[in-house]
Amino acid sequence: MRLALVHDYLAQDGGAERVLKAIHELWPEAPIFLLFHDRHKMPHFVAADIRESFLAKLPGGRSHYQWFLPWMPLATERLNLSDFDVVLSASSLFAKGVITHPGTLHISYCHTPPRFLWGGTHEYVDELNYGRLVKTFLPPIIHRLRLWDKMSADRVDHFIANSKTVQSRIAKYYRRDSHLLYPPTDTASFTPSLDIGNYFVAGGRLVPYKRLDLVVRAFNRLGHPLKIFGTGQELDQLRAMAKPHIEFLGRITDEDKAKLLAGAMAFIHPQLEDFGITPIESMAAGRPVIAYGEGGATETVIPGETGVLFPKQSWESLLDAVVHFEETAWDQNKIRAHAEKFDVTHFKNRLGQFVNDRYEEFKTGLRQPALIR
Repeated sequence: MRLALVHDYLAQDGGAERVLKAIHELWPEAPIFLLFHDRHKMPHFVAADIRESFLAKLPGGRSHYQWFLPWMPLATERLNLSDFDVVLSASSLFAKGVITHPGTLHISYCHTPPRFLWGGTHEYVDELNYGRLVKTFLPPIIHRLRLWDKMSADRVDHFIANSKTVQSRIAKYYRRDSHLLYPPTDTASFTPSLDIGNYFVAGGRLVPYKRLDLVVRAFNRLGHPLKIFGTGQELDQLRAMAKPHIEFLGRITDEDKAKLLAGAMAFIHPQLEDFGITPIESMAAGRPVIAYGEGGATETVIPGETGVLFPKQSWESLLDAVVHFEETAWDQNKIRAHAEKFDVTHFKNRLGQFVNDRYEEFKTGLRQPALIR
């Protein structure tokens, strides 16, 4: 079985890139087709067979890739996958739009139908740090991308959703059925600690939708020590509004993150995520999660056993959850055991079996499942 992997682009070290890393470990000889690869920011794939689109060869194609958004569908369709029996795409936008031969099986691991096209367009445009002129021309571009995205979903033989939340979005926007497979977490890299500090922790990519501003506002009033890790466009604004007991750690190593999570009273997760890997990492370190009770958190956090869900995405609701948080009411072993259900080994075993089974069916003439009516 000749298999190729397809991803949107490698420009940041986030959850989607960790998923691709696990998939590539399962099929290390498979080439990875991308729009472009920023090797300075993504060292994990140095030894991989990376095949970039024509956009990577254009001036600014890697450093200012956002400006090439209107041409990304074309670049995706020009990726040549004619030599492969199976194409496994893993993304939230462009990769599923590759064009494959009739004799090629295409399986898409979908992180979500893109929010800025489906359901979150107005918030996306409002949050952009561009002038009025750019925001005026952006809606027509988004409209055309939305049409292409819906069309590209029809090219996929089988969808895999990374959560029940994403399953429902795939059904709503693409009118397609999907298989459920939660993303992998390297739980072996996290170990519970008996030395618990007096601080809470939050962090990740500091971008608007992560809603770290709610955490800062709540902890400004609570006065509890808070450590925030990560970098991003919101860093300066968050730091300016934070009081002295809130510490910003910047970019930290995986080893430092493991120690930070293991020593925290709890991890704060205020955003709406499709799944959310960092809460699983916190639980793998034996620590509970205080999370906004929507999206992927409702599938991973068990109230009263592995964490707390607060009902409204507001600093007041978060503050109330922290005030009533009981720091001694948690069984670290039980929390850790729950996190192990999402371990990378389970992901690899289930994905490998799914791909092999679907390929065997495909060879016998069975095609993609019927559309949801």
